[in-house]
Order: sequence, then C-alpha cells, then structure tokens
Amino acid sequence: MQSDIYFSNTQRLPPLKTNGLSQTVGIAYIGNTFFDEIVEGEGYLNYRIDRYDSVIDFNNQLSNSSMVDLPYALLIEMYNDDELRVFNQVKAIRENALTSGIIVILLSSSNKTELHQKALEAKANDIYFKPFNAALIFERISFLIRFKLLKPHDSGKLSVKATEYKMPLGKRLFDIFVSSVLLLLLCPLFILIAVLIKLESRGPVVYKSKRAGSGYKIFDFYKFRSMVADADKKLAKLSQTNNQYASGEEGGQKAFVKILNDPRITRFGNFLRKTSIDELPQLINVLKGDMSIVGNRPLPLYEAEQLTSDEFAMRFLGPAGITGLWQISKRGKAEMSESERKLLDNTYAKDGSFLMDLKIIFKTIPAMLQKEKV
Repeated sequence: MQSDIYFSNTQRLPPLKTNGLSQTVGIAYIGNTFFDEIVEGEGYLNYRIDRYDSVIDFNNQLSNSSMVDLPYALLIEMYNDDELRVFNQVKAIRENALTSGIIVILLSSSNKTELHQKALEAKANDIYFKPFNAALIFERISFLIRFKLLKPHDSGKLSVKATEYKMPLGKRLFDIFVSSVLLLLLCPLFILIAVLIKLESRGPVVYKSKRAGSGYKIFDFYKFRSMVADADKKLAKLSQTNNQYASGEEGGQKAFVKILNDPRITRFGNFLRKTSIDELPQLINVLKGDMSIVGNRPLPLYEAEQLTSDEFAMRFLGPAGITGLWQISKRGKAEMSESERKLLDNTYAKDGSFLMDLKIIFKTIPAMLQKEKV
C-alpha cells in the first residue's frame, strides 16, 4: 500500500536544485506505526513523502521505476521483534547498486545502546528512538541531502570548495611521515605513561570513543585515559552544571560540552591533560587516515548530531585533526564561546592550506600549556 503526502514551505528548506531543475525532495517512509507522530505538525517541510507498508512493497515499486524516481532518503520503522530483519534489509539496500546511495534513517521503538553499533555496521546513516523529535530528524535529512548534492558553484547555499573533503596528497604524505616518526620516538614515553596510569587507577590505558570526523565519518578515537573508569556515566549530569559552553549563548541545547574543573579527572590525568600528552595516541588515528595532524577536532556523536544546519555543518567539510585554529587561538581559556569555536572550525574548512597548517603547528606547542582546567 502506498500513499503520498506533500508539504511545502520555502522559508526553512527551499527546493533542492540539480542541474538547474527545481525538485521536490522525495522520502520513502516504510511502516505506519510512527507515521503520524513523525509527520504531524511538520508543515514547514518541502518534502514529498511516499509511504509503504514494508520494504518488500518499496522494492516492488522500485522494480517498476527508473533512476529519476529514486527517493533521496528512506525512513524505516523498527521494532523489538524485527531488528535483525531490518538491519539485513539495510545491508541489502547498500549492496544494491540502484539504492546504495539512498540516505537511510532508522526509527526504533526502544532505545538500546547496542542498536547504535548495529546501525553503523549495517551502514545506516542514523537511528532515532521513541519518543521522536521530528524536527531534528528532518533537519538531519536536510543536511545529508545537501551534503550529497551541493556543488562548488552553489555558493549561495554554502561557501565551500567541494562537496566532500579529499585529503591533498602532500598533506597525507606529511601526516604519514610525521606520525610514523613521532610514534617511533615516543615509544619509551608511551610505556612510562601506561605504567603510571595503571598504578593510579583501574581501567584501560587508552580511552577509545566514537567520533565524527570529516564528512560525518565515524571512527574510533584514541586518547590516554585521564579520567576514572566510569567517567562516561557521569557526563550527563556534569554537562548541565559544569559546561563551559552553557553560558553566554542563546537558549537551547548546547552543541559542545567542555567540563570546567572536571571532578572525573585523576591526578596524573590532570597532568596529561594540562600538557596535552593525553592526545598523543591520536597519532595512530593520523597514521590510519582517520585524522590529520591539523584540522577540526572530531566531535563526540552526541555533539556532532546537533550540528546539522548548513552554517554549523560546514566544519565537517574539512579534515579532522589533532590541532587546529581554535586550539592555538584560545585553548584553555574559559571565555572561549561556542560561536567562536564554530567560526574558527568553519574558517579552517573554507580556507585551510598547507601554509596555514605549518603556522598552526608552530603555534601549537606554546598553546599546549593551559591556564584553566577545561
């Protein structure tokens, strides 16, 4: 069964243009349990939504369609008893040459932490849990669509040099050389740090977390552990009371979280952070190609998912890096505001060059000594 619903309003999302032709954004919605909750009250959107009862119905429709009929995005409902089936369907969508490029968003009836990883493995673009924030979901879809379709001449929408960041060969060779040499030279220091971390507190020597880098690419991000073992469980409460970016900005949820005088940090961890030695394992990320020596800091997923508007998502059109403009500008100063950091990230994404990288590297060492415990 299929039904079409149209929404139109050009104030929030004007029609996308491909080859000069204005088009209505097409979304295929699979399921009917959450449909009213997702689309009700979202009249500002410029979307055409085609609803199907199942992926089978959607595939049957595709068999009688051409490339021009493909939707930009696919919203799929998922329940406790059919999670495996849905993930397999997403994998099949990715393996099909016709549908591999479609944006896939999953809607789950229950919030289980393991579903994030399974969605990532199935190559879904995102997963949201009930109760749903429809505005956030469609804002995310808007960004992903624009990110895929934006052309360099569309400067009126987003002034960037390319639709997707491609690491220049010279920058990549520089990263490989520098990270390889430093990792070899720093091996004795790494061993000493590992022993001291273990002597002070239980837990792994290297802290690993998921981060979003260039183009929203998600990867494992490495740091020497500087906090107590259960630090992640205490973040939600501290982000409400000790967040550096919580004051001096407009109302609403903050994109960045930086804890002032963080009580989770160990004594040796405080030294590692103050000297930025905790960042050294990211040389492995650089060697692997997840990051560059210089770029915009890769963000935790809970921060990255909030930066979906064109203005703020520009930062993801540059490389992820160990050091960058905001680190040498105001790192460690409590007055660094969220808007200032976004501006610096956007500036590097637009204007970054090898010469700028060299200047940032030379200014990084004196900037490593922080004046505040942030």
